[in-house]
Amino acid sequence: MESSTLFLLVAAVVGVLAGYVVRHLQLQAARRRNQEEADRIVTQAKEEAKSIELRAKNEALDTRQRVEVDIDRKRKDLSREDDRLRSRRGELDARTEKLEQRDQELSRKQTSLDTRSTEIEELRGEIVKKLETVSSMKRDEARKVLMDEVEREARGDMARIMRQIEGEAKEEGDKRARNIIAMAIQRVASEHAGEITTSVVALPSDEMKGRIIGRNGRNIRSFEQAAGVDVIVDDTPEAVTISSFDPVRREVARRTLEKLVLDGRIHPASIEKELQKQRDEVDKAIAEAGEQAVYDAGVPGLHKEIIKTLGRLKYRTSYGQNQLHHAVESSKIAAMIAAELGANIDIAKAGGLLHDLGKALDANVEGTHAAIGADLAKRHGVNPIVVNAIASHHHEAEQESVEAIIVEAADAISGSRPGARRESLEQYIKRIKALEDLANSYKGVTQSYALQAGREVRIIVRPEDIDDLESARMARDIAKKIEETMQYPGQIKVTVLRETRATEFAK
Repeated sequence: MESSTLFLLVAAVVGVLAGYVVRHLQLQAARRRNQEEADRIVTQAKEEAKSIELRAKNEALDTRQRVEVDIDRKRKDLSREDDRLRSRRGELDARTEKLEQRDQELSRKQTSLDTRSTEIEELRGEIVKKLETVSSMKRDEARKVLMDEVEREARGDMARIMRQIEGEAKEEGDKRARNIIAMAIQRVASEHAGEITTSVVALPSDEMKGRIIGRNGRNIRSFEQAAGVDVIVDDTPEAVTISSFDPVRREVARRTLEKLVLDGRIHPASIEKELQKQRDEVDKAIAEAGEQAVYDAGVPGLHKEIIKTLGRLKYRTSYGQNQLHHAVESSKIAAMIAAELGANIDIAKAGGLLHDLGKALDANVEGTHAAIGADLAKRHGVNPIVVNAIASHHHEAEQESVEAIIVEAADAISGSRPGARRESLEQYIKRIKALEDLANSYKGVTQSYALQAGREVRIIVRPEDIDDLESARMARDIAKKIEETMQYPGQIKVTVLRETRATEFAK
């Protein structure tokens, strides 16, 4: 048993050594073949160079021999006809001069041949160097070098073609879009009231503040708990402020406090009674506002719950723009654009009116206002194309119709037109800084500037790091990143600038 095991071990070792020797011999044979191939190429190049050089020398020698034979023949003729040529010395001088010129030409040809021989020698040296380089480079590496060079040339050609196509499409599209948008804005005229998230209630005197607060703060606590708002009593003369994130709740509280101040009787029982009364009044006003908006926009057949929810937008603002007025205006603009483009006007009007429906519920429901509004519209039997327009007007869903694109355009026009929206100085500065920081976070960017109140950002890149095609990709990536991460009114133009400068000094 031990001898068989030992025999197996010896056999295994011998097998490994034999495999190693065979592998080593194969590698040596491969190296010899590679070396022989390189030597053959070098030898062939040398032989070709020698052959060229030999042919050039033979040609020069033949030319020289022919010239010498010709000269000898003429000299013999001159010796035989010496007497006759004396009378024609002038002609002989002329012929001699021609022969000298011919000798000069032969000398120049010889010089040219020598130069050619030098160039051939240099070419031979370059060929040898290239062959040496190729012999030390792997096949994959050589292919990668070639592919990189082809890719660089292709990228440059592709960038030029893309710029040409985009330029032509943009020129034609901009011309058509400007006409349609200008026509839609001119035909739609609406008024907007700037509102904020707090309401101020005027008081007949500062003594009323004490009655609103009540003994030990009883009245103001009861009012805040019942109404769900914050009542701010500060040093502002003859006024108190009502604050709440819910605009409907804030409106109910404002109306209730005004009635209580007029009545003069402020206590917990009267507060609850008046609150309930004003809730009914506000609900009625909301329903009437929704019905009026549906009538103004010309969108009949909507469910009562949708009309009531739409009416709640009367007390909702975005950047100071009343959202119910914005919805009606968007509906009219969408109808104008759809009529010009030959799209479905009724669907465009409905989509424009209902696109921000979710903003009336987003404080109490999880999700974005586009998704919330689309879900509410779907539950109450709204046309699926309109539902898609609501869900996709901020690109949270894929746009499935041209009417969805029209609704998005109408929303942008209504929100970004001059005077439609406003924002605080602090929010404006934060948005501008966030815009520039986002642009500066990309590799290759040297500087970025937010212009036109944050409606445009210009980005300067290093030309040695970013080529023409990459600059176009960067502009698209930054625009998409802005859409995904920032909140802003209207639209933001992204411009990437790539400049190359060459400077020399004349001395």
